[in-house]
Amino acid sequence: MATVDIRGVKKAYGATAVIHGVDVSIRDGEFVVLVGPSGCGKSTLLRMIAGLENITGGQILIGNRVINEMPPKERDIAMVFQNYALYPHMTVGANMGFSLKLRKAPQAEIDSRVKRAAEILNLTKLLDRYPRQLSGGQRQRVAMGRAIVRDPQVFLFDEPLSNLDAQLRVQMRTEIKELHQRLKTTTVYVTHDQIEAMTMADKIVVMHDGIVEQIGAPLDLYDKPANQFVAGFIGSPSMNFVKGKVRLGADPRLVTDSGVEMPLPAAPGLTDGQGVVYGLRPEHVRLDPQGVPATVVVTEPTGSEILVVARLGAAGQKGQEITCLFRERLSFSPGEVIHIAPQPGLTHLFEEATGKRL
Repeated sequence: MATVDIRGVKKAYGATAVIHGVDVSIRDGEFVVLVGPSGCGKSTLLRMIAGLENITGGQILIGNRVINEMPPKERDIAMVFQNYALYPHMTVGANMGFSLKLRKAPQAEIDSRVKRAAEILNLTKLLDRYPRQLSGGQRQRVAMGRAIVRDPQVFLFDEPLSNLDAQLRVQMRTEIKELHQRLKTTTVYVTHDQIEAMTMADKIVVMHDGIVEQIGAPLDLYDKPANQFVAGFIGSPSMNFVKGKVRLGADPRLVTDSGVEMPLPAAPGLTDGQGVVYGLRPEHVRLDPQGVPATVVVTEPTGSEILVVARLGAAGQKGQEITCLFRERLSFSPGEVIHIAPQPGLTHLFEEATGKRL
């Protein structure tokens, strides 16, 4: 096991810069998730750690060794890809032990490591099967087993669950987290799925357009997003954003263009008439007879919850749409006017121009 330090790392393809000076420090044994939308640079950063992409600027250290010019095979890392990349003509056991065979490791050592990895991943009964005889989840476990037998200092995962169906993704999330808890190997995991990031990570690195927007524990990012991008990306359903202007007084309010008023959270430095963006998570909306009127647009019952998309204001008003999540068994009709209010202390304010948290 080892630390991973990413110091001012940059990546450019010719004149096109795709990563702009990223700094991330990963502790020994930590599970860190790089998350962001497609094209944000997260997979490129992972491939630079692996040695599959050259580094344009900055340094990457594994342990105390600068690995910028080090070939991949000498970095003591193991990578699990989105595609399983198993050899179809080899059995499960042969696939898992192939890297050790290339190193000319003794057969007894190969057998011992493959057996241990198979026990960890519940693959013991499948060692003599071929990839074509396995389900998608089993193939992904074989790919993970192939990484485990190498006993690396660092595991790298590049969106390993994106080819699986929804139910299997949930199961494999749990298995990967349990695997990390058992092996305690430093892990860097890339995904665009913020649910994966929230449920698996010790620390999340949110990336956007080649820069790091925020680094922190999952719940810290959820409770205190640094800016509007992080606030909208972390959390499902996404946070609602309502634009308006500040009206100060004994009861400070946010006033939208359509005249709807929302209670303002305490935030120092606000000025009367200042344009802000009001953030409110769907799960932090409650029904309140004294609250803001909102016209129901559509409802989406999921069983344990109901999502309600509503337009702020009474019927006929062209207010901004927000999403509300209720855990009660409710029944609303399109066009019906309900009254809603934010849960106290659970709203957010962002600068209208920069998106920074106020």
